[in-house]
Amino acid sequence: MNLQYIGLKEINGPLIFLDNVKGIGFDEMVEIRLENGSVRHGRVVEITGDLAAILVFEGTRDLSLTNTVIKFNGKPMEIGLSKNVLGRVFNGIGSPIDDLGPVYVDEYRDINGEPLNPVSRLYPKNYINTGISSIDGLTTLIRGQKLPIFSGSGLPHNDLAVQIVKQAKLTGKDADKFAVIFAAMGVTNDVANYFRRSFEEAGVLDNVVMFLNLSNDPIIERLLTPRCALTTAEYLAYKHNMHILVVMTDMTAYCEALREFSSSKGEIPGRKGYPGYLYSDLASLFERAGIIKNAKGSVTQIPILTMPNDDITHPIPDLTGYITEGQIVLDRDLHRQGVYPPIGVLPSLSRLMKDGIGAGYTRKDHQPLMNQIFASYAKVMDARSLASVIGEDELSTTDKSYIQFGKYFEKHFISQGMINREIRETLDLGWKLLSIFPREELDRTDDKILDEFYNHEVAVSQFELNDDLIIKELSNEEN
Repeated sequence: MNLQYIGLKEINGPLIFLDNVKGIGFDEMVEIRLENGSVRHGRVVEITGDLAAILVFEGTRDLSLTNTVIKFNGKPMEIGLSKNVLGRVFNGIGSPIDDLGPVYVDEYRDINGEPLNPVSRLYPKNYINTGISSIDGLTTLIRGQKLPIFSGSGLPHNDLAVQIVKQAKLTGKDADKFAVIFAAMGVTNDVANYFRRSFEEAGVLDNVVMFLNLSNDPIIERLLTPRCALTTAEYLAYKHNMHILVVMTDMTAYCEALREFSSSKGEIPGRKGYPGYLYSDLASLFERAGIIKNAKGSVTQIPILTMPNDDITHPIPDLTGYITEGQIVLDRDLHRQGVYPPIGVLPSLSRLMKDGIGAGYTRKDHQPLMNQIFASYAKVMDARSLASVIGEDELSTTDKSYIQFGKYFEKHFISQGMINREIRETLDLGWKLLSIFPREELDRTDDKILDEFYNHEVAVSQFELNDDLIIKELSNEEN
């Protein structure tokens, strides 16, 4: 039996408060009927004794303290799902906004998901090909992984998100069981239209489910958007055996909404005003990625967040880094140089990639190639730091070669524009760049791999370095 109450105790911003309520639950959905007969919706967000706080989705304007009727539905928020959600566009709470009519519903699911027994989780293996060399080659995205992108204001994370959605795919027998859930939170109308138009023009929208929460939508909708998206992902993965990639942008907007919501409830703030439960709240989202025993599908996450003032120690990226398995960091200096995507190689990592690459997945030389590129690029940074002190002309021939390698690596490997590269193209390009060096400089790779993939002559001709003094000197030293 549904409970109904007439009258409110208090109205405070987007919250309404009722006292003397019995038999209700946290997160329970509520219908709010105004004096004029219109109906709004809310959600129980706090229960203290017999006092309940309800967050109103559509705002509290025109509500009456005496004549408002509150009806408790007796269940949390649910979203109607079927396989027909593919190709559709929804708002932040799962209502269609693409003018294609309602979705035929097979079942309703609680947007908070179902608790997973950690013992039932399987270790993520195999990879998702994004077509972006600096991700596929160096920070490989593994199925079932949660791999965030740390960006900053003004950096092209929206373009990168679009490129990943357009290019991401699986290889082998599961290629036709792949789909993308895209959730945008707190975006402006022009950005939302950019996402939608880009997917339509690329012809991938039929394999994408979009959830769009606009900046002028209620903050409660922003808090529900990722939960609706992840519930949809779990349904398609575990009910229809699909491999789902969930791209969520921007988690900073989500956290800002959570801070505003926490403040309106009068909760004691934590670091930089964010609630003390920010970590557990983010974990409740990110931990919904993974692979489960006896399930043929998987859920993989790429949450995107913008670091305020490019501060990676800010609570949002800091806590995200504790929960997730690595990060992809966008570099502002590379962006200023016109490099796209401006992915910073050294601060980026994928902690699960070692078990999802190599023979049987990508190629046997992937791991040694990655190790050598990281080692060589680290020496590039050291050489550049030294050059800033003593000048590039005073560097040794070896240091000059690393600076030269850094230029070509950033120009040809990291910067690729909107080109879609297969994993083999990425690996072959990496070896061509490493082959600029004399063989003895490649000390992170064994001789068997070098015998098969190292070719100095091809590298010199490939990058038109025949007239370069440094390469000439190195070639002479080799001879």
